Amino acid sequence: MIASLGRRVLLGCRQVGRAVMMTVEGFGYARLLFRPRLFHETVYQMYFSSIKSLGVLSIVALFTGMILALQTGLELRRFGQEVYIGTAVTVTILREMGPFMSALIIAASVGSSYAAQLGTMMVSEEIAALELMSINPVRFLVTPRLIALLVMMPVLTVYADLIGIVGGAVVGYTQLGVSFAAYFDNATRFAENKDLYVGLFKAAVFGVIIVTVACHQGFATTEGAVGVGRATRKTVVISFLCILMVGYMLTRLFYR
Repeated sequence: MIASLGRRVLLGCRQVGRAVMMTVEGFGYARLLFRPRLFHETVYQMYFSSIKSLGVLSIVALFTGMILALQTGLELRRFGQEVYIGTAVTVTILREMGPFMSALIIAASVGSSYAAQLGTMMVSEEIAALELMSINPVRFLVTPRLIALLVMMPVLTVYADLIGIVGGAVVGYTQLGVSFAAYFDNATRFAENKDLYVGLFKAAVFGVIIVTVACHQGFATTEGAVGVGRATRKTVVISFLCILMVGYMLTRLFYR
């Protein structure tokens, strides 16, 4: 039993090391970004990871802001302080909910898609064909996705923040009797630039995590269609766990 546990731990450490080295290598090729083929692929991945995710992100952000405002407002109403829901909703969304919502949605939609794409290429030996043509798979496949999510995750987070804050304002006005002026006045008065910067930094880190997990799982795919499905599932599960754990550590690190 102890030997089996040791083998599992060593295997996990080996996989983490490979994933980290792949990401570092991907960042190393970022200097080649403005080469036409790499640039066009990066732009496409930015479009794929952002525009095609706006619908579900908008709905999740809107209702998250509404639920947060309603629950917080009902508790504050007991003390006659419901006017301060703008502060609570804004700070919470900027620091925590915005990055987490965006990361979980992108991990489930875009990350799983990356793993399925690369996994299919792996089992159909397309990646081996790239290597035979002296095309580095990390430069050709990982770097565009890495740069795309590194750039677009903060952008998507800002969008989710705005939608969530507006959703909270609507609930505050319709359900709690808090005017839009009072809501946004408290939101802007007590929220700080640091709240936004911390959220954007978390979003960028989450983007790197999603690409790292998805691409590593895709490159490690074996056993045909069954392996592709397994890689997709593991990508979503591992991404969620990493996002939650790293998010907590970053929250504790930047706790004021």
